[in-house]
Amino acid sequence: MRGAVLYAPGDVRFEERAEPAVEKPTDAVIRTLATCVCGSDLWDYRGINPVEQPTPFGHEYVGVVEEIGADVKTLEPGQFVVGSFFASDNTCANCRNGYQTNCLHREFVGAGGCQAERIRIPLADGTLVATPTQPADEHIPSLLACSDVMGTGWYAAVAAEVRRGDTVAVVGDGAVGLCAVIAAKELGAERIIAMSRHESRQKLAREFGATDIVAERGEDGVARIKEMTGGIGADRVLECVGNEQSMQQALNSTRPGGNVGFVGVPHGVALDGEQLFYSHVGVRGGPAPVREYLPDLIDMVLSGRINPGKVFDLELPLSEVAEGYKAMDERRAIKTLLRP
Repeated sequence: MRGAVLYAPGDVRFEERAEPAVEKPTDAVIRTLATCVCGSDLWDYRGINPVEQPTPFGHEYVGVVEEIGADVKTLEPGQFVVGSFFASDNTCANCRNGYQTNCLHREFVGAGGCQAERIRIPLADGTLVATPTQPADEHIPSLLACSDVMGTGWYAAVAAEVRRGDTVAVVGDGAVGLCAVIAAKELGAERIIAMSRHESRQKLAREFGATDIVAERGEDGVARIKEMTGGIGADRVLECVGNEQSMQQALNSTRPGGNVGFVGVPHGVALDGEQLFYSHVGVRGGPAPVREYLPDLIDMVLSGRINPGKVFDLELPLSEVAEGYKAMDERRAIKTLLRP
């Protein structure tokens, strides 16, 4: 079996790897039909997160079940499935409360490297969701988006408590930020302000439901949001980047009594308790409990209600995974889809 391995910053190779197998009775092995490069993968690719040894990579996937363990009850070989980047039993107290990424038995599916021809999925019954039938090829990109970026964008909106009639600002124009625009629209936001400097991403944001575009960043971006909202700020702000500037921009763009939903993996972010105390801004975030939203998101994709697969503006064979990383690193692509 072949798959992607990250050796060092900027050094992704497509090479032979060990065949995955059922190791526990709750496992499944799936044949990958599509996978992709995530913006969060770039933290490692750029050397911001240390890479200490050759590491199988990738955590987004859709595929067909090939083998199941003896204790797997809800899946059968041959089914098309979508799964979360964290495996969960979907039965523990945290799962029942809707936070499967904090499952008491969670495992990071990406530890096995999902940019590969086959992958092992732990806790398969609680992690994978099967589609009713084999989906049409046109739906596969959007179903793949649901395995992370659409679910993460949805969680940003849920965490910020987006409500009908709200004014929502989205900080970040990557795949997650663009999917957060979809989520804000679906949850009833009346005004959606996408913060973006890139024409192609601005166009897609408007297609997804953005009503306004703000190109300014940092303090200038905050000032523009305040100007657009009568000096008060947005009701909800969705932070989809993960650095200090983006978090401060989100916090300072939110009105008193409003909320920030933050889903960008934090790097160098430090929150000032006194600032939070006097701002009256609520903050909630973390790794998105994608499994909680998968059934509804899959239904919305298959019914044609949403089409988050449009965030994939580059499609390559899995064997060209290194070019997929490079294109995203150089901002020549929003998100790269890879087909084995």
